[in-house]
Amino acid sequence: MTESHTSVLVVGGGPVGLALSCLLSGHGVDHVLIEAHPATSRHPKARGVSARSMEIFRRIGLEKAVRAAGLPAGQVHFYRGRDLVDPDYVRTGLAQESGESPEHTPSPGLICSQDVLEPLLLDRAEELAGSRVRLGTRLVSFTDDGLGVQAVIEERAAGRREYLRADWLVGCDGAASTVRAGAGIAMEGPTGLGRYLSIRFEAPLGHVVADRASASYFLTIPGRGGFMAVDNDRQWIYQYPLGADAGAAADPTDHQALAGLVRTAAGIPDLDVTVRDTMTWRMDAQLADSYRRSRVLLAGDAAHVIPPTGGHGMNTGIGDADNLAWKLAAVTAGYAGDALLDTYETERRPVARQIIDISTANATNRAGYRIDDELLLTATYRSAAVIPDSEHAGHPSTLDTSGYRPGCRPGERVPHIPLTPASADVTSTLDLVGPGFTLLTPDDEPQWQLQADAVQQTGIPLTLRAVRTAAQREAEPGQWARLVGADQADAALLVRPDGHIAWRGTCPPDLSTLPALLRRVIAAP
Repeated sequence: MTESHTSVLVVGGGPVGLALSCLLSGHGVDHVLIEAHPATSRHPKARGVSARSMEIFRRIGLEKAVRAAGLPAGQVHFYRGRDLVDPDYVRTGLAQESGESPEHTPSPGLICSQDVLEPLLLDRAEELAGSRVRLGTRLVSFTDDGLGVQAVIEERAAGRREYLRADWLVGCDGAASTVRAGAGIAMEGPTGLGRYLSIRFEAPLGHVVADRASASYFLTIPGRGGFMAVDNDRQWIYQYPLGADAGAAADPTDHQALAGLVRTAAGIPDLDVTVRDTMTWRMDAQLADSYRRSRVLLAGDAAHVIPPTGGHGMNTGIGDADNLAWKLAAVTAGYAGDALLDTYETERRPVARQIIDISTANATNRAGYRIDDELLLTATYRSAAVIPDSEHAGHPSTLDTSGYRPGCRPGERVPHIPLTPASADVTSTLDLVGPGFTLLTPDDEPQWQLQADAVQQTGIPLTLRAVRTAAQREAEPGQWARLVGADQADAALLVRPDGHIAWRGTCPPDLSTLPALLRRVIAAP
């Protein structure tokens, strides 16, 4: 067998693996992505793309394409009724309706089904990494010797096997992860919370839902399950709950019977239904005991299996990729220590634990629930990769379920502040961040340039950017000062490549201080 080498081997080419590939390419990390299937998913599966995921897509140059492929914003509502023609239906929106609160993001979430999203991510990943993205290639086995991973991979069509040596292996290969099993990492939590038959079908329902168009249609008693809009016209999914009474009526090969289930659920006995595809799935709520074992890391469903009730599963995985990519980049480039990768679990696992609990509660909430598009914006990290303010030291990483309140505390995502005059590339403070570390200052101040130069001389990538310059300023005067705090008006933010704040402080008198702080953040050897 032939043998080759790469810095990172990514196993799994779903949304999380493809997002990780795009992010690694953006950080200049040599990597190979393999996916056992020969093509992207044919089934919609996940559909909700949260605001935080859209911000990540914005950073990798995909936001416009994803938004163009998704449902119109006016259709991101949630319907509840006995069937699709119930005159007494209820229709609600997101937890944050437009106009209810200040603009917290330049990239609000939307509905874009996985079968549409994955090809967009694949095109971008191949554009950036070329032939290093390999579909139709599976992981046969791997051995972790503590210095790297020796993997055997197979091109399935030809049956050709090869050795691939990788410094790091990342399992993005789903709930039944081969990587997780090979690393001996266990999962904890309940399985079998529910079983469903997902029926993808075509039917002329656009005119039926014209006055009630929604992203999801939850059926209330006596209805069963619910509909998910793919295009709110002819393309649909019906989620039929399987149970002891499902019997032969739920036989996934009997398309005639399945069409009957769709007609009954829709409340339209003569509906013209064509079943295109089916998939049976089980609702679980599980979390990996660890996100890292030696040279092996887990992301997405390989690390956490989240009930879909809330739409957070795929988005949590994309957040994993964003957190992990820059840390792998720093370690593989040699300016960060391996211990930086331990902060991946410290920061992301508590967030997944909270999301699992929220989603499980949603699954048992008969009164219904609202989708919180901004929940993942509230993630605040506490780890060795963040230097907290004294009053926040010792707190775990967490989400704020009471709602997003922008701020500039270490661990938080840097807040979105609209900038004017807007250029093609910079309309928000979020656009000032990355691809390496960013020293974000209120104004152009020469003393901060000296600090930035001192960091750059250590080999750590850092860019100095100011909110107010000769060419731009806040669209709302004084917004930066209000968010950073009156007692911190002159403070700068040290922002990590994932947009989270690592440190906040005023300009130190000693040019060795900021490099030392940054070396602490990245566990520099």
